[in-house]
Amino acid sequence: MNPNDITFDAHHHPENDEQYAGLQVNSGVEQPPMVNPYLKRRRKPQLTVNDFVEGIRKGNTSVLGQAVTLVESLKPEHQSVAQEVIAKCLPFTGKSKRIGITGVPGAGKSTSIDAFGMHVIRSGGRLAVLAIDPSSERSKGSILGDKTRMERLALEHDAFIRPSPSAGSLGGVARKTRETIMLCEAAGYDNIFVETVGVGQSETAVHSMVDFFLLIQLAGTGDELQGIKRGIMEMADGIVINKADGDNVDRANLAAAQFRNALHLFPVPPSGLTPEVITYSGYYELNIDKVWAMIDRYFSHVKESGYFMEKRREQEKYWMYETINEKLRSNFYNNPEIERMLSEKQDLILQNRQSSFIAAADVLNYYYKNLITNQ
Repeated sequence: MNPNDITFDAHHHPENDEQYAGLQVNSGVEQPPMVNPYLKRRRKPQLTVNDFVEGIRKGNTSVLGQAVTLVESLKPEHQSVAQEVIAKCLPFTGKSKRIGITGVPGAGKSTSIDAFGMHVIRSGGRLAVLAIDPSSERSKGSILGDKTRMERLALEHDAFIRPSPSAGSLGGVARKTRETIMLCEAAGYDNIFVETVGVGQSETAVHSMVDFFLLIQLAGTGDELQGIKRGIMEMADGIVINKADGDNVDRANLAAAQFRNALHLFPVPPSGLTPEVITYSGYYELNIDKVWAMIDRYFSHVKESGYFMEKRREQEKYWMYETINEKLRSNFYNNPEIERMLSEKQDLILQNRQSSFIAAADVLNYYYKNLITNQ
């Protein structure tokens, strides 16, 4: 018998053929389905505004995380619930130390936050870390890997780490971060760290939502003087030189001296305190207590002088105007008529048939006359 003549199927066993007399192979047991047919999927009950507020006030990190997700959502129905939750949490906010942390990529921000955070936890405090994670300009994807870089904090019960992708408008991301700060304060976190993407435009936004702005710098990389930028130096309330360990201690001390000399050239900041410069090692946890003592001295001074509350009131006004600007921008660019008109005007500009300024004036005039009055 030619084996090629045998027809195979799922239940056929060639061993049972006549030529194999005395050999019997039985069919296997029918495999059960992969999914239990008696299993009923249960949807999680949708939390109400009061459920969110109650869970946040009890320090439930799962509920807090869901509330932050609503804040970050672009869906109008989610935003509506999020704003109600924030409004009800408002009386329980404002009692934390809000600290912004920035530095060039590779300066050791995440490692330093891990060390600073453990110092806070050991001192009996509770910490929320809000990290604005850089997103790819091409894919818009984000790694959101801060929990892996803050290995010890991620395991602490009194620490809450929430990375947020920076995709989208920086103003929108910053506004959501500020609202998240308020939710974390209502949840009982008395220390809030806001980590920025790196030295750049995001620093201005973060500076406008924190009480203390910490600039992390490196020594021994050959760019100490390059790092002394007037804009970022004027925003900093404290400067720390990381990786001051081993053979790098002398270079770190030299960099600290250069920064102190540069600070003398600047006018005294509104707080009345010239920023201190301290060297430390985030990896080996050297001088972490000195960094935190510097932060404590700053808070004691500004609270006593009244600058602390003055700065917070200015920030409240700033974010009101920022929110208005963002809403107007969104209303303008998301309008179908404006989208159509912008496309037409863009073609005219590229064909050199109309100037950019006249095209912009035409679009704005149309918006003011035909769209605003009809809304």
